[in-house]
Amino acid sequence: QPRLVTSGGGLVQPGGSLTLSCEVSGVDLDAYCVGWFRQAPGKEREAVSCFGTRNAYTYFSNSVMGRFKLSADNGKNTVYLQMNGLRPTDTAVYNCAVKKTDCNYCTEYRRYDSSGQGTQVAVSS
Repeated sequence: QPRLVTSGGGLVQPGGSLTLSCEVSGVDLDAYCVGWFRQAPGKEREAVSCFGTRNAYTYFSNSVMGRFKLSADNGKNTVYLQMNGLRPTDTAVYNCAVKKTDCNYCTEYRRYDSSGQGTQVAVSS
């Protein structure tokens, strides 16, 4: 059973940057798709990004495309979500999740096998 630790959240001013980390243990990350999700107060959970480590597949939602980037350190079994040009609308609790094999249907949270705890991102002046 994979175990995930999400970290890196914080308070940042509009236009600033943060990098979130999703450290996965207990499984070979190469066999999984990693999804990033966020949920703002009073709103539904939103898929932000997906990353297939095996084939470097990436997905970004329209709301973050061009501002967020993905990277991975296979040696550390960790996927990073680099968030640039942050906006107040990016304020939410972010968490990562993993699903086996591929990134098909990666925007659907119910498809994932395990998820990590959330980390708060607040964008405010």
